[in-house]
Amino acid sequence: MTNDGPKSAVRDRDEEKRWYSVREAATYLAVSQPTIFRWMKEGALSFYKIGGATRFTRESMDALIEKTTGLKEAEATLGRCAACGHSALVEGRVQGTGRMYFRPEKTKFWVFSEALVPLTARVCSACGYVQMHADVEKLNRLLPEDKPAGSR
Repeated sequence: MTNDGPKSAVRDRDEEKRWYSVREAATYLAVSQPTIFRWMKEGALSFYKIGGATRFTRESMDALIEKTTGLKEAEATLGRCAACGHSALVEGRVQGTGRMYFRPEKTKFWVFSEALVPLTARVCSACGYVQMHADVEKLNRLLPEDKPAGSR
């Protein structure tokens, strides 16, 4: 978004309020028009009826877009600040009256160890953002067999 003064702000505001037709929505999302109709029928894509016309907002189309992060990308971003992207993270633990743990709501019925997953924390020395990370191996051991952590 460029800022060329008041005209640019009006243009940006108009773009946000713009109504998209089925054809324009399909072009924006890079899918076919039958896919747009299928998503409408399934309730995946919000739409408005204006007279006899079907219209979409950019916000409703953007809400449909979902990103799934792969393992390689997750590992690559682990050493970077989620807020500013800086790589100077200081590792430690968040502490109150003791260590902090994460307890999954639904775990296997019988677990021989405590159902608490240790957390580690990293603070970005550039912006102060705190990131917490759980022991994923222990978390996956605690979850029921039919629901691995990556499938939620």
